[in-house]
Amino acid sequence: MKPTDDIDLRIAHTPTTLRGLAVDRLRQAIITGRFSGGDRLVERTLCDQLGVSRSVVREAIRYLEAEGLVELQGRSGPIVARLDWDQARQVYDIRRLLESDAAAACARLADAPVKARLQAALSRLEAAFAEAVPGTVYDATTAFYQVIFETAGHHVAWDIVQRLNSRISRLRALTLASTDRRISGPAHMARICSAICANDPDAAAHAVRDHLTEAATIAKTQLAAKP
Repeated sequence: MKPTDDIDLRIAHTPTTLRGLAVDRLRQAIITGRFSGGDRLVERTLCDQLGVSRSVVREAIRYLEAEGLVELQGRSGPIVARLDWDQARQVYDIRRLLESDAAAACARLADAPVKARLQAALSRLEAAFAEAVPGTVYDATTAFYQVIFETAGHHVAWDIVQRLNSRISRLRALTLASTDRRISGPAHMARICSAICANDPDAAAHAVRDHLTEAATIAKTQLAAKP
């Protein structure tokens, strides 16, 4: 693990959700690349950085292992899971199926209140991209898709997407490192929103597929460039 500044990770207070805060801090550190794939997660170091006990760190690591962000490597202990194209391709394939179906169903069902919610979510997403704060972008993107899945009534599909959310966010951080993606991302979202607001299922599904195809292409290029 690289030398890091404790200030960013340390938890100042001790609330009842201490484990949850530790999980969140470590998750964000992995998603944003502060901890890279293959980095060892040393319990004693993490205890000092987070300002929590070893038992809390162990619980957090187990939780992140379930999310696919951490791997256990025998006697070497936990490491940050490495990103590779095979895993990324599977995530994008799942998203392409679930999100295009949800967008089409949402377009069929969207009424005036839903359209207003989706447009408001798009405005927050565009503002987040303009601010270029990763965590805000991830949250705004999740909120945008949540409107789509909930309107479609695809609750099981949304649960699957949520379970993949940490991996999705990690790939999103990778693709957002591309200047082209920072420019085209909001444009794709606007196109999805426009198709849904026009109650055009085919256009909505097509917009989602185009969005994810471009993201997958960028991710493949970025992953190929990593040592």
